[in-house]
Amino acid sequence: MHHFFQGKTLRQAHKGIPEGHYEEEQGLKGFFGPVSHLVKKKPSTRWTQIDGPLKPRMFDCVELKASSGWQRTLFNEDVTIYFQDLEVDEKQLQSAIRNGDGDTLYFCHAGKGRIYSEYGLLTYSKGEYVCVPKGLTHSFVAEEPSRILIIENKTSHYEEPDRGVAGRNAIYDTQTIGRPDLDTMNAQIEGNESKWFKQVRVKRQDQWTTFTYEECYYDVVGWKGDLFPYTLHMDNIMPLMSHRAHLPPSAHTNFVARGFVVCSFLPRPLESDSDALKVPFYHQNIDYDEVLFYHDGDFFSRDNLHPGMMSLHPAGFPHGPHPKAVKGIGTKTHTEEYAVMVDTLKPLQVDESLDDVELSDYWKSWQG
Repeated sequence: MHHFFQGKTLRQAHKGIPEGHYEEEQGLKGFFGPVSHLVKKKPSTRWTQIDGPLKPRMFDCVELKASSGWQRTLFNEDVTIYFQDLEVDEKQLQSAIRNGDGDTLYFCHAGKGRIYSEYGLLTYSKGEYVCVPKGLTHSFVAEEPSRILIIENKTSHYEEPDRGVAGRNAIYDTQTIGRPDLDTMNAQIEGNESKWFKQVRVKRQDQWTTFTYEECYYDVVGWKGDLFPYTLHMDNIMPLMSHRAHLPPSAHTNFVARGFVVCSFLPRPLESDSDALKVPFYHQNIDYDEVLFYHDGDFFSRDNLHPGMMSLHPAGFPHGPHPKAVKGIGTKTHTEEYAVMVDTLKPLQVDESLDDVELSDYWKSWQG
């Protein structure tokens, strides 16, 4: 498709927006495909009423009832998002799980602990991703009470993003990936084979089956290959940046799947050019539903937020920063937010578990 323009236009996206006007980005394929930038007199989020099911939604998952199992929240054919709460309990040393439905990406929102697996021992702490490929047996053992966000990949496997011209050390260096330690795990299990991890709970077609053994299931003495569970901490993710113009959210992708991507929003310097847009731009991510889990920090794009909240912005309407964020950007020089975003190609459904924690008037928050 050729690039055309009419009327008052921008030479560079996200820069030089005329005073008193607003830019809106409309893009396909998560902003990787055809894209246009419209200069508008007023934000498209100036609705006064929304009648019908298509609306921005916000959930205060801090108020979500604690569940030791996987509590489903949002889902479609490709991905399911759960929460799980782990208490410090020796019973965790008795059983393991295996997901036969897909790769499992865990994100630790709070707490810390250990992860036993056939490949060795991993550790997790606040702000850590744990990626467990489909079919690999593992056990979480909390050392502090933990809240875990779980992103289940049901139709493909997690892959690294294409780093392109940024080079193979961009986003995160592979040397920062946490690898399982088999020797340390076997040393911890030695002497406990008769009581530790004798049950394996397997999830297949969303049903759980328990396999019981006479001795510890973890008995591997060696392995080789490039299939294994690993960890990646937010502290080791280096966000791609342009010091002159705002980059689209897709630049912050860390995990790629067939029907969705997982991104991390992290502290970074704001754009320095005097005419640069510094708040997230108004946009229509036309092909994707957008989920944002607010993990930690100061969420400057909107007010009245706190860690543990989760928003859903379905495809089909424009959205962007709240009016107070646009006015309050002032002399800010850095962002101080930590968040996990899941963008899905297929529409997401909302589980009834979120009914009691939804902020029903969230759609009004763009009204100033």
